[in-house]
Amino acid sequence: MLKLFLLALGLLTLGLIVWHIGPERIYDAAAQLGPVALLVMLIPSVMMYVVEAYGWKVTLGPSAKHIPFWRVLAIRTAGEVVNMTTPTAYVGGEPLKAYLLKKHHVPMVEGLASVIIAKTTMTIAEVLFILLGIALGVWLLGGNDSSGQTVVAALVSVGLLAFGTAAFVFVQRQGLFTWLLGFLRKIGLKIAYLEAREEKLRSLDRTILTFYRDNRPAFYSSTGLFFLGWMAEALEVYVIIYYLGGPALALSAVSIGALSVFIKGGTFFIPGSLGAQDGGNMLLLSAFGYSDVTGITFALLRRFRELVWIGLGLLCLTLVGGRSAAIQEGRTDDSGNGS
Repeated sequence: MLKLFLLALGLLTLGLIVWHIGPERIYDAAAQLGPVALLVMLIPSVMMYVVEAYGWKVTLGPSAKHIPFWRVLAIRTAGEVVNMTTPTAYVGGEPLKAYLLKKHHVPMVEGLASVIIAKTTMTIAEVLFILLGIALGVWLLGGNDSSGQTVVAALVSVGLLAFGTAAFVFVQRQGLFTWLLGFLRKIGLKIAYLEAREEKLRSLDRTILTFYRDNRPAFYSSTGLFFLGWMAEALEVYVIIYYLGGPALALSAVSIGALSVFIKGGTFFIPGSLGAQDGGNMLLLSAFGYSDVTGITFALLRRFRELVWIGLGLLCLTLVGGRSAAIQEGRTDDSGNGS
């Protein structure tokens, strides 16, 4: 119920922003873009998806080495569409990726381990990208009192995110799921589903620990690739602003891209970050000297990109058999419980 309320509130907020600026002004700004411009605007996101798929692939275990890259890309795109379209804080599609890998003879434990590790390296890269964006923002915009307070608040938030990520890595190295199972038992809570899979959870912990201990180059490579993926967001910012007629500056684009990611991450509890992400992007571009029309048109064009990738993700989900894989896995679990 809360998710529906937040979704409705987000739609209302977006509608009010569009009404306040003027739909005709937004239309005039968008109408100057032809199909070629729209296609060019999609190139950075293609680069992002490809690079991030490589970032995931380097974390995959030996059982997945035979899977061609294009299929890894399709599986990841299918999982990401679930992240984008369900209110699960952008993690709902991660188990699906492991399900889809299982269809290609990758053990479930190995698939889940790679998903967890890749999510970790992606988050580390995200924190670094946001810190870079904040530093550039302070340098480009100056340090008056109001902006100084905003920067402090942003740094505190990113600091908490960095601490949480570091703690998550530490717990993984100690045995994340074994620790979770032990904690639940200590507070007197026994979940039958987890208890029945204790050995699988221990195996998952061992697989993750082995990766951190024996595959440090892969860990650093994955983090670096995901950082390049985040930098593709900055390229998208640059391209959109260029086509909207505003002065496109490389450093400003990096800062705007990083702070936009920060805004989206901070509003994860709103389905699709609807309204909050769009209003935040408009205010962000306004702080960098762009007009409200440019800001909201920028936000809507990024929504257009999301819709394109949702469509491509659903297509990938159909092609790689996501639904049938999930159903089959559910049947396997049920039959295993029944025996």
